[in-house]
Amino acid sequence: MTHFTTRSLEMTSMHEELVRDRIRTLHREAEEQRLVSGIMRLRRARRGAERASSRLRHALLRLA
Repeated sequence: MTHFTTRSLEMTSMHEELVRDRIRTLHREAEEQRLVSGIMRLRRARRGAERASSRLRHALLRLA
């Protein structure tokens, strides 16, 4: 049977809190990355829509 001293229990508790804090940080960073990816996807989609609109305008002008 292992005997834990008060100091070793404090160290274990500190280590567990550091691990929980790191997990929270990783979750926050992952959420930030998802948001950035979403914004980049929207920008690409907007550029694509603008290009399509421009091509349509030019095609309509050629028909006129």
